[in-house]
Amino acid sequence: MTQNSIEAAARALARARNVVVFTGSGVSRESGIATFRDPEEGVWRKYDPMEMATLEGYVRDPSFVWAWYEHRFGIVAGAEPNPGHRAIADLEGLLPGVTVITQNIDGLHQRAGSTDVIELHGTMHRFACLHRKHGGFTRDDFAHQEERPPRCPVCGELIRPDVVWFGEALPHEELDRGQRLSAACDAMLVVGTSGIVFPAAALPLQAVHSGAVVVDVNPEPSALSSQATIFLKGRGGDIVPRLVDELRDRLEPS
Repeated sequence: MTQNSIEAAARALARARNVVVFTGSGVSRESGIATFRDPEEGVWRKYDPMEMATLEGYVRDPSFVWAWYEHRFGIVAGAEPNPGHRAIADLEGLLPGVTVITQNIDGLHQRAGSTDVIELHGTMHRFACLHRKHGGFTRDDFAHQEERPPRCPVCGELIRPDVVWFGEALPHEELDRGQRLSAACDAMLVVGTSGIVFPAAALPLQAVHSGAVVVDVNPEPSALSSQATIFLKGRGGDIVPRLVDELRDRLEPS
């Protein structure tokens, strides 16, 4: 990667009216949150996803799976936004229309200051009943219960994290809005995603096919890199702040 590539990416963003930032687990990894698919440290290397991230696995052993999520969510709650998160949030003050579409469930984009975030895979900060007839609960809604897992305050079913498990569809409203924004954006900044988890990974491809400038930031080439307009090799926490600084220099009067 050269400075020329960063400058080219900054020029493309400076011309854009509608920008989508599409992020994956690599962004949160820089905040100390283990990814799921890393070959050495990934969560699924240690735990069976069919037991920990399916409705069937939860029903088989709800106490164990709930305890696992409580432990993992507790670790994630102690993480802080990193320079990549903060630089992405800074884009809102520089460009007219910026939306973040993320596959992450940790809420770090919001904590960094991003105000328009589409969470494709749900969030660790919200809960629903087992079959999602009732949702939008926070921990305060069942904090008084001693039973673990707790029960839905409305119907009495087991409470579950409001995240997308294997075999479940992405939330319709979020996916629909993400598809519309990806098809209509002038530029998309892709940060820290492998590009192999579908249907989420189809959104950058949609931007490519719609003629948007797609800038891919990753330590190594991903499944999306060959189709991106510009590939910036490096960690998001290093590259995105440099890109935003270059963009700021172009947009702010000297």
